[in-house]
Parts: sequence; C-alpha cells; structure tokens
Amino acid sequence: MKVAVVGATGLVGSMILKVLEERNFPVTELIPVASERSKGKEISFKGNKFKVVTADEAIALKPDIALFSAGGSTSTEFAPKFAEAGTIVVDNSSAWRMDPTKKLIVPEVNASVLTADDRIIANPNCSTIQMVVVLKPLHDKYKIKRVVVSTYQSVTGTGVKAVAQLNDERAGIEGEKAYPYKIDLNVIPQIDVFVENGYTKEEMKMIQETNKIMGDDSIRVTATTVRIPVIGGHSESINIEFENDFDLNEVRSILSKQSGVVVVDDPANQKYPMPLDAHEKDEVFVGRIRRDETQDNTLNLWVVADNLRKGAATNAVQVAEYLVKNKLV
Repeated sequence: MKVAVVGATGLVGSMILKVLEERNFPVTELIPVASERSKGKEISFKGNKFKVVTADEAIALKPDIALFSAGGSTSTEFAPKFAEAGTIVVDNSSAWRMDPTKKLIVPEVNASVLTADDRIIANPNCSTIQMVVVLKPLHDKYKIKRVVVSTYQSVTGTGVKAVAQLNDERAGIEGEKAYPYKIDLNVIPQIDVFVENGYTKEEMKMIQETNKIMGDDSIRVTATTVRIPVIGGHSESINIEFENDFDLNEVRSILSKQSGVVVVDDPANQKYPMPLDAHEKDEVFVGRIRRDETQDNTLNLWVVADNLRKGAATNAVQVAEYLVKNKLV
C-alpha cells in the first residue's frame, strides 16, 4: 500500500505516522507531504528515512491512500487532485465534513456506509468522534431524543503553538500566543470563532456532525465547548435524554461491549476517566454513569479520549484499515 501523509510535519501528521507504525498498517511506500518550506526534510518511519515532498510531487507518485491533516484550505485545493489521480483521501480538516456528497466516518459507528466510489472521506471533529462512539449503541437500544454536551478540551487541539503557550506560561516565559488570553490557571469558553447565533464553530460542528454520522436529524444536540490547560485529551460531560427508559447496569453492559470503548466507572473507589489516563491511548473512556434525577429517561456520562489519537490520527488510520479489509482500495 502506497500511503501519503499530507501535513506529515504537524502535530496530527506526526501522530498519524506513529499510529500507522504501531498498528502495522501495510505501508509498502511512505510519501510524507508538507509545504514547500519543509520539502527535503527527513521523516523517520519504521527505521527508515523518507524525504518530505510537496503535494504536487506526491500526486504524481499516485498513492493508494492519502491521509490529510494540513488544514482546510490545503484539503480544499489538493484532495480533489489526489482523488482525480486515483487516490482515496481520508481528510482530517473540516473542509468536506458537511458536504452532502462526502461521507463523514467514525468506523465503530458508520463505516458500513462506505463504498468503492468514495474517493474523499471526511474525518469528524475530535470532540464529535469520542461522543458518537458512546452515543451509537445507546441510540440503537433506547433512541436518543436530545444531547447536552459540555467539553473540556486539551490545548493540543489547537496545535503546537498552544502547547508552547501553556508551557511558557508555566515557566514564566514571554512567548508567542495561540490564545487571546492566558490559558494556564484559566479556562477559555471559546473554541473557534463565534457565529451569528452566539455559538462557536466548534459547537456547531458537534451539533451538525453528530446528526450526519448518526444518520438521524431528529436527535437534538446542544453544545458548549471550552479550552482548558491540559495536555493529553478532551473530556466531555454528556446529558442524554432517551425516548425509552433504561437500566444502569444494562447501559454499562452495552458500553462495555462497544468496540473502542472502555468503561471506567467505580465511584466508590474514585475510578473514573481522566485525560492523564487516556493520553496516548486509542480507546474512548466512559464513566460517572448515572441517572439524571431531574427528568425521566435521562442519563449523565463523562467521556474522555486522546484528541490527537482517536480524535484525529487513529480514527483516520482506522478508516484506512476498513478500506483495506473490505477491499475498497
């Protein structure tokens, strides 16, 4: 399998390379792709060195799969060119997510909708991915009416500059800022820009992407997304109203059986998911499973996942694995 990684020198691109290696994806030839200024840099993969090339050079090499993590404008410009050359693109940016002609895929939830005709496949937003992995089996059993989600998102979701800002602030160093405010010892209730309805783009992504991935526009979703001074993963407090009642032990059993989910729910012994535990793991961790006692058929959950892995790199590689396994590439 000839595999291009577009944005190979970035945070998520580097993680894609790591995940490809860890999961022993069948890469026969690696094509690391970055901007013109990174051309010629060397990337290590499975003990070998590969030179970074430009997107145009990579297209000429006709890779089987291209895993994109280079931003929306790069994806908008180059994903169709790769697809025209016969490459299947799995794109991490927001460029194609809500395009009605493109599939938005979380393998544990809706990979079965993929066909050999899908040439550009969208990877959802990190905070949406970890939520829908948990929602899907519960929706199948109890039918979700409404979801209220509040997120506590790692600075790694913003990128290298944000991690540097947090580390600089903790060390008392003046440096480049990724945020308009201090992030250490603070929380910022804004992720992405605000839109006309007072929500941020990140919040609207969670709402719209959830409906698309779940294949059900009747699920009402509302979100508040918050940046916190953490490295390691995103956390989410999720309140779910169902049409049908549930049994808590059955909920735990359903979640335990869901592929990619680990239940950590032992409050008596202070066991619950935290970013420290999810860091560098591929699973989605769920705990604090309890009934909302203020209204019928409503459940509270706490969900944590490493946003660079399951929230981005791992999900993209899992899509590629599904394509290979089902002979769609």
